[in-house]
Amino acid sequence: MSINIDRLRREAKTLKRDFAAGNPEARKRAAALFGNTDALKHTQALHIIAREQGHKSWPQLKFAAEISEMNREQRADRLRIALFYGQHWVTRALLAQDPDLPSGNLGLLIALYDRAAVEAALSADPDAGTRLVGVRSPILHLTFSKHIHAEPDRSDDMIAIAELLLGAGADVDDSFPFEQGGEHRLSALYGALGHADNMVLARWLLDHGADPNDNESLYHSTELGHHEGLAMLLEHGAKTDGTNALARAMDFDDIEAVRLLLDAGADPNEGALPHPSGQPSLAIPSLHQAARRMCSAQMAELLISRGADGTVPYRGHTAYALARMRGNQAITGALERAGQATPLDATETLLAAAAEGRAEGQVDPAKLDDETKRMMCRIIGFSGRLEHIQRLQAIGIDPDWTDEMGMPAIHIAGWEGHPDEVEWLLTFDPDLSHENDYGGDLLGTIIHGAEFSPHRKSRDHISCARLTLEKGAPLRQREIDLCGVEEMTEFLLDWADAHPQQVVDDSPK
Repeated sequence: MSINIDRLRREAKTLKRDFAAGNPEARKRAAALFGNTDALKHTQALHIIAREQGHKSWPQLKFAAEISEMNREQRADRLRIALFYGQHWVTRALLAQDPDLPSGNLGLLIALYDRAAVEAALSADPDAGTRLVGVRSPILHLTFSKHIHAEPDRSDDMIAIAELLLGAGADVDDSFPFEQGGEHRLSALYGALGHADNMVLARWLLDHGADPNDNESLYHSTELGHHEGLAMLLEHGAKTDGTNALARAMDFDDIEAVRLLLDAGADPNEGALPHPSGQPSLAIPSLHQAARRMCSAQMAELLISRGADGTVPYRGHTAYALARMRGNQAITGALERAGQATPLDATETLLAAAAEGRAEGQVDPAKLDDETKRMMCRIIGFSGRLEHIQRLQAIGIDPDWTDEMGMPAIHIAGWEGHPDEVEWLLTFDPDLSHENDYGGDLLGTIIHGAEFSPHRKSRDHISCARLTLEKGAPLRQREIDLCGVEEMTEFLLDWADAHPQQVVDDSPK
């Protein structure tokens, strides 16, 4: 049965209007889901209509309607995206409407762990085990699938499929290009460990000879919120040199991960000296990283105990100067106790004063190095830094200056889900259409952060999106369609319904 979304939207508006007028039936319908409430928001009215239609939420109802308008190829492609990104409610909705959708598509069957179907396909066509399905080989469809988190009890089927593919000639070190035509490639191991957080499959790959030194997995293993993947890679001989894994672990002030890496031979001073090629080192010395990423005194003490030297300037600044400029009192104190305090120059002194609560004087933009120009970008991702960035602006740090990836401070604040900072930065009328080097404008960056920021559960991306839309940012239909967070999707749909003039239809035809 087709779903008439426009009619159901009108019903939601009528329900909201009737509720406001005190209609007993409308009040009863609202109370069934939200209890006794004095006001009914539009999103709540939409939710009531969705539940009455047999769906868990308005986004799920709307998606069911969209599915009915898709052809089979479009539905299969949407399923591929959902399995890759772990959008489990989208996967469930697609399969509920068309249980046979994966049939005939080996990549989807593999990503869904359909052991019997995969076995039958390989028996009929053994070469299919290595033939590309789209841009990825079959084993890469397996390793980049996040479906294990929807059906963790299917791990035996998943491993059986891995064995089948190996028997059909699959390469455990297979990879595919991150960008079409690009040289940078993502390995099967990275897919399982870094992308999908699938420790069972990652261990199987390593036990079957996958190379732990793939330039991705060790670095991303520090982002998972646990140490199983990191320990597993080190156990299988992962090398720390040149990976920046130590620095990435400090992004999360993860002392245990840093300890594991140091025990495995990580150099706490990597990057302190010029690269033998003569080019600037891409690695950052550990104490400098601890200072800039607001790590604890215990982190500094661990690094110093392993020989870390923060007195060598990195991109113009010692670790002590970075700690002072960022207001990292814990690292400042640890360095002072270790005898690694260093004098500050005039610009460092201005920035340190701003970090300590005093906006004194003005910086000279012509004399600022890149790291100093990016100071607002560097600190805005941390919670509770609004007053600090206001003082930075007061002494001459421009909010429009960007980091290495073309992200101005407001993009970083939006991705991190900091509405107070976004609200203040919007008063400077930033270019809402500016695209960073990842390809996102401000609203797109906020929506992406709602799904992928490591701190998303404790942040408020919806308020950031609301502030940006209130400022007049365009809302692209494709961003709504591909959003994997139901709450954000529901908000965007509600906004699109109330402000259709802001919606840009960029969906594929």
